Amino acid sequence: MNIRDFQTNIFYSIFAEINNVVNETPKIELRNLKLKDYQELKVSMIKSYQKMPEEYWSKDEIRNLVNKFPEGQFCIIIDNKIAGCALSIIIDSKKFDEDHTYDEIIGGENFSTHTNNGDVLYGIDVFIHPDYRGMRLGRRLYEARKELCEQLNLKSIAFGGRIPNYGAYSEELTPKKYIEKVKLQEIHDPVLSFQLSNDFHVKKVIKGYLPGDAESKEYAVLMEWNNIYYTKTTKLIDTPKTVVRLGLVQWQMRLFKDYDALVSQIEFFVDAVSDYQSDFILFPELFNAPLMAEFNELTEPEAIRGLSTYTERLLETFQEFAVNYNINIITGSMPMVIGEHMYNVGFLCRRDGSYERYEKLHITPAEESAWGMKGGSKLQTFDTDCGKIGVLICYDIEFPEVGRILAEEGMNILFVPFMTDTQNGYSRVKICAQARAVENECYVAIAGSVGNLPKVNNMDIQYAQSAVLTPSDFAFPVNGIKAEATPNTESTLLVDVDLDLLKELHAFGSVRNMKDRRKDLYSLKKKK
Repeated sequence: MNIRDFQTNIFYSIFAEINNVVNETPKIELRNLKLKDYQELKVSMIKSYQKMPEEYWSKDEIRNLVNKFPEGQFCIIIDNKIAGCALSIIIDSKKFDEDHTYDEIIGGENFSTHTNNGDVLYGIDVFIHPDYRGMRLGRRLYEARKELCEQLNLKSIAFGGRIPNYGAYSEELTPKKYIEKVKLQEIHDPVLSFQLSNDFHVKKVIKGYLPGDAESKEYAVLMEWNNIYYTKTTKLIDTPKTVVRLGLVQWQMRLFKDYDALVSQIEFFVDAVSDYQSDFILFPELFNAPLMAEFNELTEPEAIRGLSTYTERLLETFQEFAVNYNINIITGSMPMVIGEHMYNVGFLCRRDGSYERYEKLHITPAEESAWGMKGGSKLQTFDTDCGKIGVLICYDIEFPEVGRILAEEGMNILFVPFMTDTQNGYSRVKICAQARAVENECYVAIAGSVGNLPKVNNMDIQYAQSAVLTPSDFAFPVNGIKAEATPNTESTLLVDVDLDLLKELHAFGSVRNMKDRRKDLYSLKKKK
């Protein structure tokens, strides 16, 4: 690519978020770019650089980038296609004036300005394939850059961002006034608005950054994100995530106008919790029960089967939300007919697009008599990008054996979606959940529904106080409760849990429940 000729296309299609979302929820893979990806990369670049499709990175330039700084080149793969890409170098900020040009900062096609001894991660390109815009992939690439910046112990991320809508306002607004109005959301700029929403701040306005950029009137904005964890001590690269953020939904039972209204409420919570960069969101057991109102004239077994007709649609919706909002979703539970029988099931919808089903193993007498529910048989841990987790639905938490089996498989966090109608029912769930946290040396997150649900038989009242529970030792809260919601009030609970504390507990705790078991006297096995 001729760097001088590159000009306006370099950032043209970076952040244009459109609603061209693929119909089926894809599996998403974010990884480092490799030279063997070039042909697919070229196709994606040509599609992305719509204004100047002939101007794209050459294979030699990509080879230079990958050879010099492989960790800094990210791509997103969907259906074996490159859906997005972010390229970057490391520079020594002391060697560059803030009034630099794009050509000066990248050092030509050999990227001579890159240095492993630098202090700033400098973004030189980001693009999203037009077919995959609207999926918040740009946000994923930015988050990957932020994590890399922290892992490499760099001071900040910087880049020069175009302001392509400024040309339409240049006769009435100075660049300073234009930027202020974009910040106040009085004007939308497809590039600057996106950058501001991803925690970057304006450091300086640069004149002549990309000569010939008529849309921006040759102005660019030097954007910066500061690494608050920066120290002079070098951090290890690719260290696993140890602090995990959990989002719990304490769901208000209410009648909804229709299915779409229920989905809107689901999306509200997913959106809100993901805005806090949560790794997981947990919904309660049978949270979709309001949809049973339309079947209230039927018998209770017929009504629950009517509710089960929505389960496949909800699964597809949750898969889409997990991908678009970049969060792992534990869907609480829903009724599902498998074969001839009715089961109480839920799904782990990962943010990479994959999913797995879990099942309620133990059915209460009321569930069996009213709905004809059957107990499931799937008992397993699930691998996630935050380690191994387990899910037990409500009554299952009252059986110590199943929690211990999951702990032996390496579970660090146990999620418990529940539904209880009275305070004594809730107390059974909470007390048993606290016991599981202590005896299995793990975190336990419980989330339930609150309020009343008229016109739905067998679902009249709810009681809950969602919480994140911990082991009981010096590194944890003295009462074993990391955080808990206000009882019987719709809310969310956002909690960070430190997995390293569990490792220390396993090895050096005041008591070591997992290690001190008398396996010479007893054992516990899962039947195959």
